[in-house]
Amino acid sequence: RTHQRPQQQARLRRRPRATTMGLVRAFAALSTRRGLGAPPAGARGMFIQTQSTPNPASLMFVPGRDVMGRGSEDFPDVRSASRSPLARSLFAVDGVQALFFGSDFVTVTKKEGYEWSMIKPDVFAAIMDFFASGQDVMLSSDQLKADPSAIQDDDDEVVAMVKELLDTRIRPAVQDDGGDIIFEKWDEESGVVYLKLQGACSGCPSSSVTLKSGVENMLMHYIPEVKGVEQAAPDDAERTGLSEFEKLEARLAENSEPPAADGGAAK
Repeated sequence: RTHQRPQQQARLRRRPRATTMGLVRAFAALSTRRGLGAPPAGARGMFIQTQSTPNPASLMFVPGRDVMGRGSEDFPDVRSASRSPLARSLFAVDGVQALFFGSDFVTVTKKEGYEWSMIKPDVFAAIMDFFASGQDVMLSSDQLKADPSAIQDDDDEVVAMVKELLDTRIRPAVQDDGGDIIFEKWDEESGVVYLKLQGACSGCPSSSVTLKSGVENMLMHYIPEVKGVEQAAPDDAERTGLSEFEKLEARLAENSEPPAADGGAAK
């Protein structure tokens, strides 16, 4: 495996991310527990407690249910989080440096210069959202290989950095709008990254603006090897689906046409 160059790691550490949506979700979760609305089914009755640790930069979050159940998992950086949807969500919180999952707790270590008062609401929201989703804390080997956004062992440095930025900075914002953005491939010769928009974003009129003004600018800023971003062409399965849909539309159109008028006069 190759490793990130120090200057690239420094650029990734400096990237900003607003925490407004996390604060909104945390407030909404708190409001529902106070009787102002119904919480998500998976998060019903969840009350997350915090416990201090000997390290002032680390804080334990206890959700009142199993996290790992048995055993533990350490996530020293973002790249190690590819095997856990919960870890990915937590690393998307600005200021999170490392994670540790125990049997029934999550230990979050913050970056220097960040205050817990700003990080905790986003961590609370991420944990509640995750358990409400019903996902597994850890992915199996087969699930990991099937996940196009997960960093694989054979990914080179540029691909790993693209996936890291997508997963921690870009996908959360796209998912807030009801869609998703998936890594397809990187062409080393041209420097072009090919991405696939899904959900609400796939048919959105502003999808090209999202790719060019948002995603492309960010990837090119942090990863000099990236020279551009393009939308990936449909794969064979998608082309087959589109073809069948067009045939169905044609049949429906034929059936909806009124019968031809009789040109002859009745006698």
